[in-house]
Amino acid sequence: MAPDPMENRGAQGERMDHDDVPPTSKKDAAMGASKKKKDEKKKDDDLSEEDLALKQQLELYVERAQDAEEGIQRAALEAMRKEIRTATSSMTSVPKPLKFLRPHYKTLKTHYEVMPESELKRFMADIISVLALTMSEEGDRESLRYRLQGTVGDIGSWGHEYVRNLAGEIGNEFQQRQAADQPVDDLMDLVKQIVPFHVKHNAEPEAVDLLMEVEMLDMLMEHIDKANHKRTCSYLTSFASYVPEPDDMAVLKIAYKLYCKFSKYPEALRVALRMGNTQYVKQTLAECKDPLEKQQLCYILGRQGVSMELDDEMIDNDEQRELLQELISNSKLSEGYLTLARDLDVMEPKTPDDLYKAHLVDGRASAGASVDSARQNLAATFVNGFVNAGFGVDKLMTAPATDSSGGNAGGWLFKNKEHGKASAAASLGLIMLWDVDGGLPLVDKYLYSQDNHVVAGALLAVGIINCGVRNECDPAYALLYDSANKDDVTVRIGAIMGLGLAYAGSQKEEVLELLTPIVQDSKVGIDLAGFAAVALGLVYVGSCNEDVAQSIVLALMDRSEAELGEPLARFLCLGLGLLYLGKQEAADATMEVAKTLNEKISKYCLVTIETCAYAGTGNVLKVQALLSMCGDHLEKGDNHQAPAVLGIALVAMAEELGCEMAIRSLEHLLQYGEQNIRRAVPLALGILSISNPKISVMDTLSRLTHDSDSEVAMSATVSLGLIGAGTNNARIAGMLRNLSSYYYKDPSLLFCVRIAQGLVHMGKGLLTLNPYHSDRFLLSNVALAGLITFLHASFDMKTFVLGKFHYVLYFLVLAMQPRMLITLDENLKPLPVPVRVGQAVDVVGQAGRPKTITGFQTHTTPVILATGDRAELATDKYLPLSSVLEGFVILKLNPDYEDDHLS
Repeated sequence: MAPDPMENRGAQGERMDHDDVPPTSKKDAAMGASKKKKDEKKKDDDLSEEDLALKQQLELYVERAQDAEEGIQRAALEAMRKEIRTATSSMTSVPKPLKFLRPHYKTLKTHYEVMPESELKRFMADIISVLALTMSEEGDRESLRYRLQGTVGDIGSWGHEYVRNLAGEIGNEFQQRQAADQPVDDLMDLVKQIVPFHVKHNAEPEAVDLLMEVEMLDMLMEHIDKANHKRTCSYLTSFASYVPEPDDMAVLKIAYKLYCKFSKYPEALRVALRMGNTQYVKQTLAECKDPLEKQQLCYILGRQGVSMELDDEMIDNDEQRELLQELISNSKLSEGYLTLARDLDVMEPKTPDDLYKAHLVDGRASAGASVDSARQNLAATFVNGFVNAGFGVDKLMTAPATDSSGGNAGGWLFKNKEHGKASAAASLGLIMLWDVDGGLPLVDKYLYSQDNHVVAGALLAVGIINCGVRNECDPAYALLYDSANKDDVTVRIGAIMGLGLAYAGSQKEEVLELLTPIVQDSKVGIDLAGFAAVALGLVYVGSCNEDVAQSIVLALMDRSEAELGEPLARFLCLGLGLLYLGKQEAADATMEVAKTLNEKISKYCLVTIETCAYAGTGNVLKVQALLSMCGDHLEKGDNHQAPAVLGIALVAMAEELGCEMAIRSLEHLLQYGEQNIRRAVPLALGILSISNPKISVMDTLSRLTHDSDSEVAMSATVSLGLIGAGTNNARIAGMLRNLSSYYYKDPSLLFCVRIAQGLVHMGKGLLTLNPYHSDRFLLSNVALAGLITFLHASFDMKTFVLGKFHYVLYFLVLAMQPRMLITLDENLKPLPVPVRVGQAVDVVGQAGRPKTITGFQTHTTPVILATGDRAELATDKYLPLSSVLEGFVILKLNPDYEDDHLS
């Protein structure tokens, strides 16, 4: 059978339509050509007359640009340049001249290659450089190449899109040349043109990005002025979180210098604190000349928990120095907190039963209330302490002896057994929190008790009262140092923990001299050495102090394997980790030493130091390394995965995006992880969302509270308390009430439920445990250290929280802060003004003046701020001295304000 001539008709390498016939003769070929012309004509017919004229005009220019005569070439190029520059475009379309010149791009390039070297050739390079914006292949960087061969004129006149594209290509070219060790001077000349253009046209973030790419961020200083420094600095400070070390410090340094240049000292101080640079902090205080502004700076230092002695260089006036030292010492904190409480009318003390709301729970729970009453009383002690924290009055510990209910202090104290009395006496310190003058006389009588547990609790109470506040008499050390070397172990632990709380972050040398021998003495119990190591870690938190590190490492080397296997040996590792909190690479040397320790504790120590060193840095590589560590299947007895799980949360908590991703990763660990990992996941979720009850986290924890493994259920229950800490969240309170009825026969879990209830209602809803403040910009090392210590203790609930060391709960005091905004007048007296409080909106890098809060309500100060809330003044009558309205903010009268008589 003859082959069909129509078969394989597409084999000529062209796509055929059904109505196409392959041109088999000259006649057909001619018809094909005429059809093509018709198609082009049809396409031209689709254009408007104007566009068609422009297209023909440009085609003519292209032809003339290739003319032999120089004058005609110049005129054609001039005309082409004018058309391109004056063309406008919408957001979604390419300018018409560029669109019509696309087919001629290669023609112009070919002609350019044969042109003789002249000014005209450089002119042509300019045109081709602009055309390359839409025509060049990805990664060719033709736009930049022709730009460098073109004229040296103003590049901004070609438009924003061109400059933006050029900046991107410069970044790539710079990296390539750096890698090949080639000169970059010609690129720098372009950068010097682009940066002022961006700054002038309100595109400061793009200028910053370009300078980061070419490692010339210092150049920013000369281009930023008073009008745009605020937007530039907010961009610099927010993207420092996403830059690897040591570049993040370079970025913050530029922001600090810019703020100082325009005398924005409160903002400069915050950046200095974020960098952890004491030199800059002192410099800011010395440079600031306005006495009111200096007071505001001291309030910020107090909130961050910085211990600093002001000297003559910073403040020359003695009287003023004394006042400022008081503000840094937080001596006005208790007064401000009670002002807020009175204003909100919550001074009335609450009892644990007011919180349990047993009448809302079905009958069986209340029937089980008498089970294990010593344990229940201990729980009530903590709940009472947390809910009345800082108020100075309660109905159990401070109630007068004549109280008809018989619930006087001595009575309640002795309703607790042995070590329970220590926590009960210490709860008095929590009730009198921050009030040194009012609290110490109340605690004093217990210091002379015959019962060592009561004395230990009283010593701890002294530390709690002085936590975060400094007093010129320095009563804490005077009362505690003697007891640190008494015979009784309980008393010694009380004194040591009290010193750790009272002097956290102060780097007080006397404490070092007192506690180092205890850490190193191999004859004392591992429990005492563990608490001493943690106390030293807290006092020298984030300081990388070599003496402390050395003494703890030596202690770890001296101890026997059996001792290192005990739960309290982990506190030695934790003390070491706290020394390097947030200090990243500074911990490397100590980590190398940790590798040489006994294998029983070596891995735990290594992970603890590393997770502390990178806490709050957002370092993605560390998160990945920790996740892979959690994927290992371990031999029995290895316990380093728990701190690794917690470490994921600590590293990722630096910014919102990291938090969300970490929460998702932790969900996977719950599904696929081994038992010891599952026990740590609830605690990691607790710190990721601390005092910030997110619905998703709340539901996950609620599910885990009914887990078949009681350890997981306990961790989840306590974590529910942590995420709701100080929020009075009704949903969590309801969950915990239901849990108290569900676990009414299990004293251990019921105890955890009660602790969680106390945390949720902490300070009657006026306190927070969140270590971040100043719009989530600053992280308080002391607060984070307190939380980490509590969470490490919670890895072994049975030994610590449910055992005889339940007073580790008081480490949370380090993170307690009022979540308030109090506005003060020039005499530092409360000044009620209207403020708008709403959900904070991230406006970094946005054009214009977008609103910074959404869904706001207007209140009169003092007000409380939830996590993620932001406040702004609702009146123009006053100007705040701090751009972030949190804590104590001083207002001064606005000199330009004119009273509106109509309002």
